Amino acid sequence: MKINWDELGFDYIKLPYRFIAHWKNGAWDSGQLTEDEYLPIHEGSTALHYGQQCFEGLKAYSRKDGKVNLFRADQNSARMNRSARRLLMPEVPEELFLGAIKQVVVANREFVPPYGTGGTLYIRPLLIGVGPNIGVHAAPEYIFTVFCMPVGAYFKGGLTPTNFIVSDYDRAAPNGTGAAKVGGNYAASLLPGEKAQERNFSDCIYLDPETHTKIEEVGSANFFGITKENEFVTPKSPSILPSITKYSLLHLAKERLGLEALEEDVPMDNLDRFKEAGACGTAAVISPIGGIQFGDDFHVFYSEKEVGPVTQQLYDELTGIQFGDKKAPAGWIITLA
Repeated sequence: MKINWDELGFDYIKLPYRFIAHWKNGAWDSGQLTEDEYLPIHEGSTALHYGQQCFEGLKAYSRKDGKVNLFRADQNSARMNRSARRLLMPEVPEELFLGAIKQVVVANREFVPPYGTGGTLYIRPLLIGVGPNIGVHAAPEYIFTVFCMPVGAYFKGGLTPTNFIVSDYDRAAPNGTGAAKVGGNYAASLLPGEKAQERNFSDCIYLDPETHTKIEEVGSANFFGITKENEFVTPKSPSILPSITKYSLLHLAKERLGLEALEEDVPMDNLDRFKEAGACGTAAVISPIGGIQFGDDFHVFYSEKEVGPVTQQLYDELTGIQFGDKKAPAGWIITLA
């Protein structure tokens, strides 16, 4: 298979190998690599009927020296297990999780986009409830699988500002599953996301479900803003997915850029405090926000055409660490030969 590294989108590409493990009778087996991209599961599987499933997303990055970096994979393991606990699924031991990822990346090594192309190998761990069942209760068996594919930028245009619109829909309910990375949250986002794109916006902004006055998430990414006082601010809420990219940026903003880093409410009626804004996540990395449409009002941040200087610094620092060009904080990087 020949891949044009310069034309990669964010699409599924079948690679030769993926990993699969089974949980049955209270324990995980050791799992194995397989070439079969299909999962034969029972028609009564809870993943199909009741949404008992969760997933993760992380990336592998080619370094200049030819080695490959994994970025904060232990945090993906911890987050998957938090999601699993919320949905009464067995936790995937970190050793099994990290071992599966390493095996899949090494087995598909030739498909990690070369250094300098801007592409990465996107890795998707998935945990689903399976086995014969029809009642609304936890599944009798589970499958943990990991597959991957080379990808380019999630938002077309890469690091260029795009515009978003505030949605009337809620992404998650108070005390619901908003903080878990479960499929149902994303299924609920398809309609409002499509409505936003029909109006030529990249995606929608979700407000807090209780008062509809504060920013929570930007489509499937987290929001951040840079204030005129040089603070890095990101929303705080129990229904926001705790983005590994967001927490990495909070650290880098404080430790590398010298900004005050804050998690706090982001009221829609006080957007003037921000001189720059963006969306962040594993898939999006950093996507600068040019402006936000809220009702009849359109609020522009730094520019609809140019990336703000602080956002650019954060992007350079984060991607420099991921691709091995900048020194990483302790424990952030696993390097594979």
